Amino acid sequence: MGPSPQSLFSLSLTIFSLISLSSSSDTTDLVFKGCADQNFQDSNGASKQSLKALLDTLTSQSSAVKFYKSSSGDGGSSASAIDGLFQCRGDLSNSACENCVQKIPGMAQKLCGQAIAARVQLSGCYLRYEVSGFRQVSGTELLFKVCGSNRVSGTGFGDRLDLALGEITKGVVNGGYYAGAYQSVYVLGQCEGDLSGGDCVSCVKSAIDKAKSECGSSISAQIYLQECYITYTYYPNGVASNQQPHSPSVDYSREEEYTKDGGSCAGRASWRGAGNGLFVVHKISFQEKASCLQIWWIVEYGWRDGN
Repeated sequence: MGPSPQSLFSLSLTIFSLISLSSSSDTTDLVFKGCADQNFQDSNGASKQSLKALLDTLTSQSSAVKFYKSSSGDGGSSASAIDGLFQCRGDLSNSACENCVQKIPGMAQKLCGQAIAARVQLSGCYLRYEVSGFRQVSGTELLFKVCGSNRVSGTGFGDRLDLALGEITKGVVNGGYYAGAYQSVYVLGQCEGDLSGGDCVSCVKSAIDKAKSECGSSISAQIYLQECYITYTYYPNGVASNQQPHSPSVDYSREEEYTKDGGSCAGRASWRGAGNGLFVVHKISFQEKASCLQIWWIVEYGWRDGN
C-alpha cells in the first residue's frame, strides 16, 4: 500500500517576523506567520473553494465567539478537505475580535499564497488552517519568541517573576485566559480554546519554562507555543498610566546577544533529534534599527525562503 497523499507533504514551514517595532498595542499588528511550502495542486479549484468557504465561516463567527473551529470541503478527499480555527485574545470585545479576525484572510493570501497550511498571528488574534491530515507539531512546540533586550540586574527579580508567572497557571484553569500583575510584573497567558483545564496548565507551564530558559533575566518576553502563549513585562520604575496588563511591551532598542556578528542577521540552521525523526531547527534573525529578533521554528524535511 503506497503512502497517502498527505504523508507526502513536506512539513516545512517558513516563519518570518514582521513585528512592528513601535509601541502600538493595535490588536491587528502582525506578530508572525507560518506557511507550508506546498501549494494546492488540484486543477479544478476545489481546494480554493473549500478554503474560501472555511474562511467565510470563521470570519462570520468572530462577531459572536472568541474561539471557533470548523472544516470545509469533501471529508473523503484529502485534496479538498480543509480544517481551520481562529482565536481572539480573552480581553477583546466581540467587535474588536471580529475586526481582528477579518483582517487575516487577506493577509494570509498575501503572505502565504496558495499554501496548503498557514498560521497568521496578530497581537489580538490568530487564525490557522491546514489540509485535512496535515501533521502538526506538538502542542508545546516553541513557534516564536521575543526576549526584551534590557536585562534586570540585582537580586530578587527571579523570585518576583516566578510568582507572577505562577499566577498565570492558576488563572487559566477556568476559561483558558489570564491577565494580571504581581509587584510590577504584568503577565498574560492564553490557551487554545478547546484545551482542557489540565492540558492548558501543562502548556502554560511549558511556556513558562521556555521563557526562563530562552529569555533569562530579560525585562520582558513573549513566548508562543502551538497551543498557548504567555507574555510578561517588568516595570522597575512603575507603570505608565496608559500601559495595560494585556499589552505588554518589549524593548527592541538593543540586542547585543544577537548582533555580535557585526549586525548581520542572516539565518542559521542546526540539526537536532526530535521524537523518532530528525528535524531542522532554523534560527532566523531580522534586524531593524540595530535590533535582531530571534525566531525558532521546527521544520521537517526542508525550508523555503520567502519575502
